[in-house]
Amino acid sequence: MAASMSLPAFWRRALKFAAIFVAGLLAVPYLLTPLYLFGEPVSTLMLARWAAGERVERHWVPLDAMARSLPVSVIAAEDARFCRHPGIDLVELRGAFVSADSLDDLRGASTLSQQTAKNLFLWPGRSFVRKVIEMPLAVWLNLVLGKRRLIEIYLNIAEWGPNGEFGAEAAARRAFGKSARDLSPNEAALLAAALPNPKKRNPGRPGPGLRRLAGIYERRAAIPWLAACLQPRARRH
Repeated sequence: MAASMSLPAFWRRALKFAAIFVAGLLAVPYLLTPLYLFGEPVSTLMLARWAAGERVERHWVPLDAMARSLPVSVIAAEDARFCRHPGIDLVELRGAFVSADSLDDLRGASTLSQQTAKNLFLWPGRSFVRKVIEMPLAVWLNLVLGKRRLIEIYLNIAEWGPNGEFGAEAAARRAFGKSARDLSPNEAALLAAALPNPKKRNPGRPGPGLRRLAGIYERRAAIPWLAACLQPRARRH
């Protein structure tokens, strides 16, 4: 009888320990986020490739050292309401849920804040669990880091090539043989158009479809308010 009575108590302790462990694990990204106001963060995918002994090319470039057309083109391509939402675009998300048949159809509702959260702390692929974890974390990143730092990190950790190229500088060198600082508006738009599938889309040798997308993003990037949140704050005298 004593043995049978001890079993529920054991499982209660085990479940309590598991809950504490999971809660602690979920808290780690929130605790690390303030540290990412500084330094040169890396993505989980970069870490995985390093651990596997695979090639990783990344050259950190501050936002001010990139062609201005690059972050604007990426916003035009990936998250046109980037400057207007708090990390999650509820307008796009509501529309995506109404029309989506599966999780594969929800990409359009994934903001740059969500993609940064995924790249920094989570795992690739699509799953409901990851989305649930990703959304509040995206709001936290947006709140703590701010728009400029957030997109600076994203542009330096996004996978942008088929052979371990990460970040805008590696992408620009691979595609055009130049620094991200020297990109033309069209080249920046081509890089933005390649982001959804960087292993198959080559901005250095674009086909008609990639050129068409780049043209659309280049025109969108000319909208004045699109990247207003990237302007440096005026200094107080």
